[in-house]
Amino acid sequence: MSIKLSKTFLLRKLHQITGIVPLGAFFFVHIFTNSKAMSGEKAFNDAVGDIHHIPYLLFVEVFGIFLPLIFHSIYGIFISAEARPNGFDYNYGRNWFYIFQRATGIFLFFFLLFHILNLRFGAIPGLESYGNPVAGNATQAFDIVQAEFRNAGILLFYILGVAATAWHLAYGIWLFAVDWGIVIGEKAQKYALYACIALAAGLFAVGTNAAFAFVRPCGLLPQAFCSELEENKITQPNAPRRF
Repeated sequence: MSIKLSKTFLLRKLHQITGIVPLGAFFFVHIFTNSKAMSGEKAFNDAVGDIHHIPYLLFVEVFGIFLPLIFHSIYGIFISAEARPNGFDYNYGRNWFYIFQRATGIFLFFFLLFHILNLRFGAIPGLESYGNPVAGNATQAFDIVQAEFRNAGILLFYILGVAATAWHLAYGIWLFAVDWGIVIGEKAQKYALYACIALAAGLFAVGTNAAFAFVRPCGLLPQAFCSELEENKITQPNAPRRF
């Protein structure tokens, strides 16, 4: 009798771990760095420069990000292929959450591939960052991302990517906590689920505002919230052309 890959104990545990650590931590760092754009071009470029100065950065990227991401994505595709969604047969919230988890996972595979090829390597012809990626160009990082996000289609695609990542990570944390016996009992799991949904909403709000901060000072928030932007009189280029 054949064994489904999605039922393999060790691989499934590794899949959960690589979805939480280090990729989850990487997403939080990514959101934090992008939010620096709220304080203007210099603040964001300095934050990117600090990342470029991390010792053994290539080693960290390959073994801490790319390889875990490749494993998590490929194994996730096997899980999705072997899944039997029953949301229409049993119309319960958790059944639909399961479907959303699989759907966002598939979407994220293509989104992250696009994101890495685009802004990390500048390898997608026709886009503003082609041949001029953020990696290695910290002093131009803000201008590169801003040029991309002035394209409404690209900005919308990235916002969808933030939404999918926020949900996939937050609900993945809940699945991890339940499956590893960290949260036990129906009531505890219910409250933990509420907390993870709130986390997803918070991450989406912060990530979306950070994306808009590249095309509008302080993002979607009133500029009064960005006191550093006002106090240091940091200006962003070509402001009249922004959303």
